[in-house]
Amino acid sequence: MTSHVKWHTLPHVIPRDTNLHLSLACPKVPIGSCRYPRLSAQVRGTRAAAPSCKAVPGSDAWPSLEIWSQLNQSLDGRLLHPTPPGAVCHPGHDSYNAAECPSLQTSWFSEFFHTNDPVSAEWNNWNNDTCLPDPRAPCSSVGYPVYVVNATTPQHVKTGINFARAHNIRLIVKNSGHDYVGRSSASNALSIWVHHMRGIQFHESSFSPQGCNLTIAGAAITAAAGTQMLEAYRATALHNQTVVGGNGRTVALGGFITGAGHSILSPHYGMAADQVLEMEIVTPTGNILTLNECQNTDLFWAMRGGGGSTFGVMTSVTLKTIPSLEVMSLDFQFSTAADNPLAFNAIAYFVSQFPYLADSGVSGYPIIFKSSPDPTTASGRLVSGMIGKLVMLDTRNASDVLTRLDPLFAHVNSTFGEFIFTSNATYYHSFGAWYEENFDPSPAGYESVMGSRLLDQQALTANITATKIALEKFAAGGQATVYIVSGKGVHNAQPRGGSTAANPAWRRTYVHATASVAFAPLNATAKTAAIAATDRFAAALRELSPNTGAYVNEANRYEPDWQATFWGDNYPRLLQIKRTVDPDDVLWCMPCVGNERWEEVDDLLCRVD
Repeated sequence: MTSHVKWHTLPHVIPRDTNLHLSLACPKVPIGSCRYPRLSAQVRGTRAAAPSCKAVPGSDAWPSLEIWSQLNQSLDGRLLHPTPPGAVCHPGHDSYNAAECPSLQTSWFSEFFHTNDPVSAEWNNWNNDTCLPDPRAPCSSVGYPVYVVNATTPQHVKTGINFARAHNIRLIVKNSGHDYVGRSSASNALSIWVHHMRGIQFHESSFSPQGCNLTIAGAAITAAAGTQMLEAYRATALHNQTVVGGNGRTVALGGFITGAGHSILSPHYGMAADQVLEMEIVTPTGNILTLNECQNTDLFWAMRGGGGSTFGVMTSVTLKTIPSLEVMSLDFQFSTAADNPLAFNAIAYFVSQFPYLADSGVSGYPIIFKSSPDPTTASGRLVSGMIGKLVMLDTRNASDVLTRLDPLFAHVNSTFGEFIFTSNATYYHSFGAWYEENFDPSPAGYESVMGSRLLDQQALTANITATKIALEKFAAGGQATVYIVSGKGVHNAQPRGGSTAANPAWRRTYVHATASVAFAPLNATAKTAAIAATDRFAAALRELSPNTGAYVNEANRYEPDWQATFWGDNYPRLLQIKRTVDPDDVLWCMPCVGNERWEEVDDLLCRVD
């Protein structure tokens, strides 16, 4: 895909205060010919110059152009000064290009556009809607990092980290921008972009961790930080292997694994973090370290589930691979009229059977829909029900799936009545072949927030009436996911080193449930309402399952009591490791371990008094 976004590498002459409303302050002038006034002493004192806040353009603490140029030289010319990605559509901006704008407006809804841009996120709200591809909207750089280290080596990452630490600049990390909580976006920041750190090495029969006097039997891959799921699946498929990975093509290994990483394969093999044999990272103090069960063991534990952009920047990871087994896939749907008072009784019953399905080898991505247009016809009839994909591994017989599901469908039909059932079974010779036709297309380019919850067997089966009430409230926005992405493989996992930092609730979870709300851009009221709605939806499942938590990679950024919700009893140890490895809080994000000492105030990051 052709990128329409223009960015520049130094040593171009770049405005010192570039991210202060570039399009408004310097319309249609050549890059480098505009100069911005220094902030007044009064503004500097209140906005940023005090040591209590990270440096911003216009403050005395912000490095001069000459210092940025020196950084660029030390990075082999890989320092980027990005233009806002929607700028080609704005006549007041120097990057305006009327011919390119229509194509950009189409590309904006592609996940690949955002992953190939150094600063854009797949969901607009994490860049504060500051430069949408709409000429009627404002366009500035305020929602984006000022500079980007286009890293291709660990040394590039180290250099960027050391610079941010030395100059008290906010530091963030971006890979693909497939980030539901906005950790890879920030104003007034230096960003480490690891997208171009590529390369996958296949270990055919064993792997020997560095510094360990042992060999781990079985196939594995060592993948650079920029590797995304589509690449990982295709590379391993060449060897008739696969990895425990996400279903989105632009999900990147770093954020996925550091958040623990659920998969349609997890009920069979465990979480992605359970597969890690070794990592290489660059710490906030600028050390390039190898992590495994023999060295740097605290960080090895923390980086597997403790959250991304927190303990360091992952530059490579070694993962166990698994045989790419045959797959029997079943697309199913059952629905009834939306005004059927028993609709959610049937849904709750079916969801209550998910522990049975997971324990018998079924995993998948079911979705609840409430009062939605019938997806099977063009009648416009409103229906409630469920739709989704279920899989079984190592079989080519549809009956292996249907013998487990048919009794459940029959019970729904005989007990709750007036339901329409459809299903279609498809055989795939390998998991890789299944993925190529069943990946998540990851719609992008809009505003969205999410709420989520992990559900264990107690929540799903102990009180079906309570489950029914909670699921109906959770799906009040129109639909909700109830993914079967945990089970025996997660419960009985034996990760290297004995454990990972993943929320302990995963070890008894069966279902990861999510509900999202999209909202209008540049509308503070709509944003506030969306955040409140996701919290309200999630609250229904918090009440149903108060002692589990949520999956940090697909969750509510504004989740109350997020420390316990995302990490449970692991949080105190994670916090201790964070304070040790990052005493100066070089890495900060929300919601991330150890961020309590700072808060965002508009576009500033300041210490909490």
